[in-house]
Amino acid sequence: MSEENNKGMHVDIELVRQLATVLDETNLTEIEVEDGDRKVRVARKAAAAPVAYAAPPLAAAPVAAPATMPSDPASITPAHENAVKSPMVGTAYLAAEPDAKPFISVGSQVKAGDTLIIVEAMKVMNPIAAPHGGTVKAILIENGQPVEFDQPLVVVE
Repeated sequence: MSEENNKGMHVDIELVRQLATVLDETNLTEIEVEDGDRKVRVARKAAAAPVAYAAPPLAAAPVAAPATMPSDPASITPAHENAVKSPMVGTAYLAAEPDAKPFISVGSQVKAGDTLIIVEAMKVMNPIAAPHGGTVKAILIENGQPVEFDQPLVVVE
């Protein structure tokens, strides 16, 4: 055996702490980084029960856009500045399954912690919870739509 193999694996504890902080800040359930042949994966159990979801087939019929969805992202009004935003890049779903009732609709009442939508990222379903209670004023995305980090998703006032 080489001398290098006898030393054991060196774990960069500070990197693990930084990755754990990223998990907390973004509500992700796991993160993995790779540097050459060294790979570090940090994961945690989701706070809510896992949501089973089958991705819609590629040839699915188009879904009609919600009536409150702005046709142009630049038309998002100042009232939408406080919208619940996506904590990650992924695909947004309005329901747990393709034929299931949506989690929310415009005008529905939500409590803090209620699931508003799901964002699928790297085959992990991440529920996006209401940060506070209120009325759903607008749903700014379509079911199955790709979303970007920090993109406004839902307005709850």
